[in-house]
Amino acid sequence: MLSDLQKRTAQAIVNVFETGHVGGDYACVILLAGDSGGLTYGRSQTTRVSGNLHKLIDAYCAAPDAACATRLAPYLPKLAARDKALDTDDVFRACLREAGADPVMRDVQDAFFDRLYWAPASREAARLGLEDALSVATVYDSFIHGSWARMRDCTSEAAGTPASCGAREWTQSYLRTRRAWLAGHANRLLHRTVYRMDALLALADEGNWRLDLPFTLRGQQITPEKLWP
Repeated sequence: MLSDLQKRTAQAIVNVFETGHVGGDYACVILLAGDSGGLTYGRSQTTRVSGNLHKLIDAYCAAPDAACATRLAPYLPKLAARDKALDTDDVFRACLREAGADPVMRDVQDAFFDRLYWAPASREAARLGLEDALSVATVYDSFIHGSWARMRDCTSEAAGTPASCGAREWTQSYLRTRRAWLAGHANRLLHRTVYRMDALLALADEGNWRLDLPFTLRGQQITPEKLWP
């Protein structure tokens, strides 16, 4: 079981991947041409198309003292319908950015990403016998980024299961398999994300399976002080 420090470090890695900040950017709104997820938002960038952006905003609007709830609540039906028009709705996007500065939104996002991404990824890692913090971070990154199950199965078919080849060897095989998939994907936008696998492979090559601090990732130094600002 990971310590709280290891959990925060794993999440910080994904925060850097998604927003360029160790602590994440709770107000970050991104729309990339070619991104099948549509508008993305928050600390680790949840998406409109998945329906998870609706879940996040619904939870925020239901939270006591949410400063922007009355402005965001009217958008809930469109979010539930995964309405593409929201991607370019400047008023909605401005509301999201403003809400990101609200401490209530920050608390809601922390609970949301734990519930929808971290907890399932942790359970999956445990089921596979992936106990190292770096292995759990690898699974979590794919839960956030997408296509975990497909890449898991491809890796096990080619390299064997974690039980048969060893958890660390399997994790490195997974990272190489996923990197090749990203680099060769028909959606050229994914080619730009191979750095995620390169960064995780570099930590494995350094033997930092425990995610001991400090270390630098994508130009961002991750330290205990930055995890508890």
